[in-house]
Amino acid sequence: PGLCSGAFVVFQDGILGLLRSQMHYRSSRGHKRRDTLMNVQSILATKGNAVATIKATSTLSEAVVALRNHGVGALVVSADGNTIEGILSERDVVRLIASHGDDTMNLTVGVAMSSNVITCAPADSIDSLMEMMTERRIRHLPVLAASGVIAGIISIGDVVKYRLVELESENSQLHDYIDGRS
Repeated sequence: PGLCSGAFVVFQDGILGLLRSQMHYRSSRGHKRRDTLMNVQSILATKGNAVATIKATSTLSEAVVALRNHGVGALVVSADGNTIEGILSERDVVRLIASHGDDTMNLTVGVAMSSNVITCAPADSIDSLMEMMTERRIRHLPVLAASGVIAGIISIGDVVKYRLVELESENSQLHDYIDGRS
């Protein structure tokens, strides 16, 4: 891992740690924890539930184009768009390029994908997502409905964005309270 990779991990862990400590501070001060209200479904309601998928038989060349065209960092590998066979991230592609060189783009997605996919559910809390993403060092969590069908995907960027919006709202409410407007 180079400097950039390490710097991002430190940045990612730092942001998640900051958000987690903010939530802990709030709960330790005797206030009701809001992370029970903040869940995966809240994020999906805002960002939508579209998921970029690709078939395991596609080439990595096709996958790289799909990543670019969809503007995402990971594709869910699925033959039917409903069930998960695996996940392919930019990180998976880079690792294969490093080990296979020029021949990498002709390999199939099935060779490169992670088949042990960690998922979440619509009712999972943002706090549990932050913990899971930090501990497992993953940036994308497909969301599975109770029926086992893909219901969306959550990225670390989605979690951070959602949490920052909430913190801004809380800050505004505190200012209104202090100024006597509420």
